Amino acid sequence: MLFPPITRFDSLVNPIEVKKELDTQHWSIRNISQSVDLSAWRSFLRDLPPDPYVESRFKRMSWLHILSDGSVQDMGECAMAQSGKYNDASTMANKNRYYQPLERAFIDREDVQSFVADWAKLWGIGVGEPILMQITGVRGHGHIDPLQGQGIHADGCTALSIVLLSRENVCGATNYLYNDKEGTQPIATVVLNSGDILHLCDDRLFHNVDRIAQQFSGTPFERFVIIINSRFVDKFQNDELRKCFPNAVLHGNHYQH
Repeated sequence: MLFPPITRFDSLVNPIEVKKELDTQHWSIRNISQSVDLSAWRSFLRDLPPDPYVESRFKRMSWLHILSDGSVQDMGECAMAQSGKYNDASTMANKNRYYQPLERAFIDREDVQSFVADWAKLWGIGVGEPILMQITGVRGHGHIDPLQGQGIHADGCTALSIVLLSRENVCGATNYLYNDKEGTQPIATVVLNSGDILHLCDDRLFHNVDRIAQQFSGTPFERFVIIINSRFVDKFQNDELRKCFPNAVLHGNHYQH
């Protein structure tokens, strides 16, 4: 299925169509391949370190925020923390996880700065609100099942988007959206292609990705995504953010500074 391209980032923040879809069905999809240099973004996949918590996965992540001048800045180190209420995978539930940060050369790219700033505008994320941005994915031979080792889950936030960076020699890796964590109320099935961005109201639905396998046996597969999210409703994550960033603006009155 083909989706309408975003030719400028102004289209990304245009609330008319995307926000209408988010308000009515809690998800929306577009393509941003004409707005960013995906080839340059993919060059940063070469030095992704292995995920120390999930076998076969590679990952970097950083906490970012928007400054008053509209620029994007790395906030520093803080754990990624998901409570079992949202993600009950044994490798992730109720654990503080630490990863190597996104490379400075990536964060400082003009199109990355514009993407993060305009993504924040789309979701109404203001100055000083922590934004978690990660590059993550898998490469290898044979198959990985399940792909992310999480099952049906949520990320414990209100604003979540996934950008497909690379999908090579892949069968499977289909995204599924549900109204319930048990998966008895399916909403949509989506196969992301290069440059597609899937927006999710993470506090309104649950999601999953199925197994990935090589399409042709002689060539390794790979699939990498950027995940960007903010406004956490997960107290476990917000407590960690408050410890690391005392002046941050956190979601919900209980966490406002």
